[in-house]
Order: sequence, then structure tokens, then C-alpha cells
Amino acid sequence: MVPADQGGGMMRIDLLTDPVAGLDEALAAVDAFDHVLVGGLSRPQNVAGLTELADAVAGSPLAARVAEAAEKAAAGAAGEEHFVSLAAARIAVFGSVHDALLTRLAEATGRPSGEEVVPGTGEAGSPNLLAAARSWLSDLARAGWRGLEHDLVSASAPVISALLAEPGLRRPAVLLDGFAAELAASCPGAALDRVPVRRWGDLWSRGMLLTVPGVAATPVAGTVTGRLLPLGVDLLEHATAAQAQVHAVFEPEDGGAARLVRASVTAPKPDTVIGAGIWQLLRPRLSLLAAVSEGRSMDIVDMSVTAEGDLLWGDEQARPGEAADAFATARVALSTATAPVVAPLDRHPARIAVPVFLEGYTTEGDEDALTFVFAGNRLAVDTDRIPAAGPLTPKAVAGSGACVGLIRWDDGGFRLQPLAVETTVRKKTTAVHAGAWAGGTTDKAGVKAEKAATDAAAVLRERAGRLLRK
Repeated sequence: MVPADQGGGMMRIDLLTDPVAGLDEALAAVDAFDHVLVGGLSRPQNVAGLTELADAVAGSPLAARVAEAAEKAAAGAAGEEHFVSLAAARIAVFGSVHDALLTRLAEATGRPSGEEVVPGTGEAGSPNLLAAARSWLSDLARAGWRGLEHDLVSASAPVISALLAEPGLRRPAVLLDGFAAELAASCPGAALDRVPVRRWGDLWSRGMLLTVPGVAATPVAGTVTGRLLPLGVDLLEHATAAQAQVHAVFEPEDGGAARLVRASVTAPKPDTVIGAGIWQLLRPRLSLLAAVSEGRSMDIVDMSVTAEGDLLWGDEQARPGEAADAFATARVALSTATAPVVAPLDRHPARIAVPVFLEGYTTEGDEDALTFVFAGNRLAVDTDRIPAAGPLTPKAVAGSGACVGLIRWDDGGFRLQPLAVETTVRKKTTAVHAGAWAGGTTDKAGVKAEKAATDAAAVLRERAGRLLRK
């Protein structure tokens, strides 16, 4: 057993480096099918990829439908229902990979799993719009990524506009809107130096299933009352949007088992707002960010939560609680907190983000290629995921003695994304958090970054005002 403390237990780092049975074969089947999508399914040049995908689900309830779909696609005679079956098979294979990796992580952390997700029961909603979206995605599959043309991509515009206008269809609408934008920026496909094969395969297959009535329904939700103990903040940034996701341990008021939960906030942003300025966009939408900066818990009452552990945050149902140190929470409560279960459509290795607490390691490598070493076992550290909007730096991680982070799966292996570390500053153990500036800060560097962001936002508002006055 490898001495990496996990909230009073021992984390098996060696299990994170051992091979997972069947993993390579499953990924190879997906890759083979994705390369068929590159050339298109109207006249597939390499039918072996279709056969491999069908073989990968041969022992599942999907077997007959996928075998038929693969046969039709190989003959260039596949219809929309066959494309849906192929997309379902691809997602099912990735789901099996996701589950195998989570099982390995559960063994490594010793953390209990939650109850199975209850499928959603939402309305099908606008079947004609969903059918139009499915038709466009089918045309994409026929043409393939090398066959992309502006006319083909732009044909999605009226469909996506109509989807965005329907609140119940926002999930497929946002996915297709982003997908279409990526494709438009890559036309013509024949001139691309490199095709993002797996990414576009992910977006296409997920989009196809989201057009099936009822699939996008939200898993059944309940309400919770108790104490929320933040662990850290994962900040995601895009040119036009930003999202902060707070990972936390929730302790029910009735004394039930603690569980891992998340609270997220997303906001549109101009591409000129970067770094600490992002918090100014997110802060007003989620009071929990202030609690993270202040090192406090939050008391929540009757707050809605999905079956997957996502809190549907409402400030009126939350108030600041007592001081709560993230490292104390990680040491005491993290190992016994029940892990959330993932809905079938969301089971993909790229979505894995498991909170862990590690200490007793040494570090190897530089800040660009850092590794934590535990009794000869190594865990790669993903320093690229450390946001610039906080005081946490790769240097601080390299000099740390304890870390709260997220275990992810990337580039064929498990990697650690640091959320906070304990390091020595002037002979004193100091905690440094990636989200320390989330709710505001008196830190000199943070104040300077906030001022720069405020000045940039003021300029943008002034320019926008001038445009509106014209």
C-alpha cells in the first residue's frame, strides 16, 4: 500500500499506474470508427472501423441494432436511425471505459459510491426541431470531416436558433451551437492539416443522442439541507465564456452520510477579460465563491440537487457558516464522503474529476513536467490546468507537501489537477488555493489584477455605450 494519505485512509497510487483490462481495445474500437467519420459515411473507404465498433458492443442490448447499422453504413445506405445506433454504440463503449476507470479510482481511494442515477422524466419537447437537428448531424456524418463545406455547416443556423429559443432544449442547442462554430472555423475540411478526430466524434455522437426525444431529460432531483464544506474551485475559461465549479463535501443536517457535491456558475465574457477579471463576472452569480475565499462553510436549506450531485444554486437558500479549512475537510471528511454516480449519457473519461487529498510525496521534474512520487510510484501533475486567476502557481505546487486536487484521465493516464497546496513560506506552512481570489482579495497581486480587469471592463462599457448611442 502506497503512503498517500486520503482523509485518514491510505490512497493506492500504485493502482493508478496499473493497466486496466480491456481499456486499449475499447479505445481502439472508438478510434477506428472515428476515422471512418473523417472520410464520411456516404461512401466509407474503411468499413473495418464500422465492424470494430459493432464487435465492441456485440454482447450488449445494442448488438443487433448496431450490427445492422454497421452493415447499412458499409453499403452507403445508412439512414438517420442507423446513425443514432452508431452514435449510441460509440457512447456506450466510452461509457464502459469511464466506468472501468472510476472503478479503479474507487479502489484506489476506498471511497463509497452513491446510488444509481434515476433516469429523467422530462418532456420530449419540440420533436420537429430535434428531427431537424438530427437530419443536419446525419448530413455531417455522410460528408465526413474532410467533406466539410460552408454551405453544409451554415445549414445548421436556423435549426440552432430555433433550439436556443426553447428553454427545454438548451442542452442540445448549446452543444450544437459550439460544434457548428468549430466546424465553420475549419472549412473547407479538405484543407485541414489536422482533424480533431476524437473531439468531433464526441460532439457528433453526443449531439445525435441528444436529438432523441427524452434523452436530454434532467436526472431526478431532490432537495438537501445541511452544511457545505468547500474543497476547491476548478476554473474553466473560453474566449467567450467562463465557468467556476466548486467541489465540496456536503454534511446533511439529519446526520446522514456525507457526500461529494458540486456547485457551478457560468457567465459569458468578452475575450479581453482574462485572469482575475473573470471572477468579477462570476462573483455576483454565486455567493459560494466568497465563502471559498474567506475559508468558510455554507449552511444550505432545501436546495435542489441533481442525482449526479450538482447543486442548483440559489443564494436565498444559503448563508455563510463557520470557518472551514479545506485541508481540514480533506483530511477528516473526504475519504468517507459518498461519490456521486454519473448519468449514462455523461459517462466519458474526459468528464472524470475525482477530488482527492495527497501528502507524503516528493516531487520530480520541472514546473512544466511535474510528477508526485509516492514510494516509487509516480502521479503526473497537470500544471497547465492551474488558472492564472489565482495565487496558486506550478512553483508552489512543486514545493508543496500536501495537495487537494482532482484526479483526471488525460492522454492515456491518470493525472492530478491541483486545487490547493500546503507549502512552506518563511518557515511557516501556508495554504495556497487556486480559487483564493474568487470572492475578492487583499493579496497585492490579486488587487493589482482586479484593478486591471476593472479598468478593462470600464473601457468596454464605455465603448458599448457609445455604440448604443449612435
